[in-house]
Amino acid sequence: MSPREQITAAIRTAAARGEPALIAYLTAGFPRRASFRDDLRALASAADVIEIGVPFTDPMADGVTIQRASLAALAQGVTLDWILEELEALEELRSIEAPLLLMSYLNPFLAYGVERLAETAALTGVSGFIVPDLPFDESSELRAAADKWDLALVQMVTPVTEPGRLRELCAASQGFVYAVTMTGTTGKNVAVPDEVIAYLERVRTGSPLPVCAGFGIRSREQVERLRGHVDGVVVGSALIEVLERGEDPAAWLRGLRPK
Repeated sequence: MSPREQITAAIRTAAARGEPALIAYLTAGFPRRASFRDDLRALASAADVIEIGVPFTDPMADGVTIQRASLAALAQGVTLDWILEELEALEELRSIEAPLLLMSYLNPFLAYGVERLAETAALTGVSGFIVPDLPFDESSELRAAADKWDLALVQMVTPVTEPGRLRELCAASQGFVYAVTMTGTTGKNVAVPDEVIAYLERVRTGSPLPVCAGFGIRSREQVERLRGHVDGVVVGSALIEVLERGEDPAAWLRGLRPK
């Protein structure tokens, strides 16, 4: 099974149990650089897929929580090179079974070099990439590099994505389709109104891949509301806040699972 297929399979396996897959987001090196490996292992014990955020100085799609986490990680010297070195050590130990995604804005990837990035990522156990500020029409270079190693390049859609564009993005996405539940930045609490459910159903209808909802997911009630309408949920800002408070992230994630 290719790396991108591993992402799809992990989400579908969870969804087949009648509950949305949990995709857990962690800003690499937050809250402490020294605890990164332990934090990843903890999340992997409870999540189906893990999204590792590469700290960036201007995370335009992220709210204040992830912005704060990024700045704290950068202040500790966390870089893309360091993240990949840490993942290489974990891959050698075979201590993470959940598929891993790197979420980064484009600049760190370009600075690293996309060909080098794809090769290093594949060799360190990364299964794909999410790049919020990379338009699909400008993604051919990274897509070609990822294709050489069967890595996923996940596409994001929003409630205001035009129908034709929605079909195009769903057809082009790999691993899963990331359905943003709102316009704006991450971290806000979303009540999941009927119009959001209708939008998610439209995305699922047009997608050959699992559809995962993200932005503002922070409660079991939301996950229960989304059950049957999406294949997975992405949990980011709320999980960062759990880590910030020094609580057990795995226990908190398990508490999101519908009963």
